[in-house]
Amino acid sequence: MQLSLFPGEPALGLRDVAEAVRLAGISGLAEATRRADQARYQEVEVRSALARVSGMPFKWAINPYRGCTHACEYCYARKYQRHLDLGAGDDFSSLILVKRNLPQILARELKRRSWDREAVAVGTATDPYQPIEGHYRLTRRALESLTAARTPFTIVTKGPLVVRDLDVLVEATRGAGCQVVMSVPSVDESVWTRLEPGTAPPAQRLRAIGALARGGIDAGVLMMPLLPGISTSAGAIARTVEAIACSGARLIGANVAHLDAGVREHFFSVLAREYPDLVEGYGRLYRRGYAPGGYVSAVKRLVRSVRARVSAG
Repeated sequence: MQLSLFPGEPALGLRDVAEAVRLAGISGLAEATRRADQARYQEVEVRSALARVSGMPFKWAINPYRGCTHACEYCYARKYQRHLDLGAGDDFSSLILVKRNLPQILARELKRRSWDREAVAVGTATDPYQPIEGHYRLTRRALESLTAARTPFTIVTKGPLVVRDLDVLVEATRGAGCQVVMSVPSVDESVWTRLEPGTAPPAQRLRAIGALARGGIDAGVLMMPLLPGISTSAGAIARTVEAIACSGARLIGANVAHLDAGVREHFFSVLAREYPDLVEGYGRLYRRGYAPGGYVSAVKRLVRSVRARVSAG
């Protein structure tokens, strides 16, 4: 099995990448190779695989990649690029760091006596099933290690490629357990093409999660993030909820977008290009990173109302 695009060559560390970018921009990464999707891929080696997380319903996370060719314009993970002196715009989707040794490091960490087999979230800062996973198979190998170590895990993705690993997911389900959540904020094709340019069509994502559900996997859909004035109308929400129900998956949750510093600036530039009439309203709604609580509650009530109606037939 080929694991590296550059067999035998030493990989950079994340600090090396940050220093190279600081000194010369992305052009400073001379080893990064451009593939057919026009993104550049830079292999790196990491010292740890499991990342401790605070303020979330899980304590541990793993991310085999950094950056994402799905290029969702609203993605909260864009803000993390600043740690490597990279921008939150095109840098996020055009330069992907591949943590080529992550599966080996993870397997070692899971064997420690101190490991308590707490749940692990897979893909919290970048999609674990973006297209390059078809080549590297880092996510699959990580799941195999988690399953062998009887460690439960949850996957969040927009990638139908997750169906490839149904055999591993079935084994994990029989063991410590696993859950797969597909992100489908809207089935509106205009929203998809404008704001999720590198992802598979929403209908394809729903077919994938439906296949996992029929295969016995705890699988569901997140309608997140809902975007004010774009995907929050009663009609838009109804179409998405109905499509989720028809797929055989269950709706796990929905929430309105939050726009942290770094992401906010990028998304507002996208609004100015794609939805200029909404810029002023977003400026009022997002004076801070989160929309007002009353607005968020109203959107969630609408989702619950539509969901109840669809469930009642």
